[in-house]
Amino acid sequence: MPRRRILAGLVVLLVAVTSLSVYAQVRRPYRPGTVWTLNFIRMKPGMETAYLNYIATTWKANQEAFKREGLILSYKVLTTEGHAPSDYNIILMTEYKDLASLEANEPKADALAQKVEGDDAKQMQGYKERADIREIVGDRLAREIVLEPRP
Repeated sequence: MPRRRILAGLVVLLVAVTSLSVYAQVRRPYRPGTVWTLNFIRMKPGMETAYLNYIATTWKANQEAFKREGLILSYKVLTTEGHAPSDYNIILMTEYKDLASLEANEPKADALAQKVEGDDAKQMQGYKERADIREIVGDRLAREIVLEPRP
């Protein structure tokens, strides 16, 4: 009997050590970070100033309001050269804590946009006016990868 208990104890110990080594091997030198929405826009020829004026006023006012309310972490505007007439030449980026907060805060963001920009009718009129000066080429959702292990 004592041999069986010793053997069973060794088996349990071996399983525990193997489990720990497998757990240690799963540790990765990176982790998921924040979530970004990216809007790829083509400013129409000769309309760069008009669209950038919109970005510097109405769009920025929305982003700043969202930031004050804790709905977003940050935002950026990047310009780039287009290599073809249909390429985007500006990227609007908005950073969120995570995907869950982006989705959970959607109703709050809609209500806040109505306070900053106006009701749905006014916002739709703005979309129509901007269609004359820019074209939306595409949208992406991206997750930042932090090149450090989880704390």
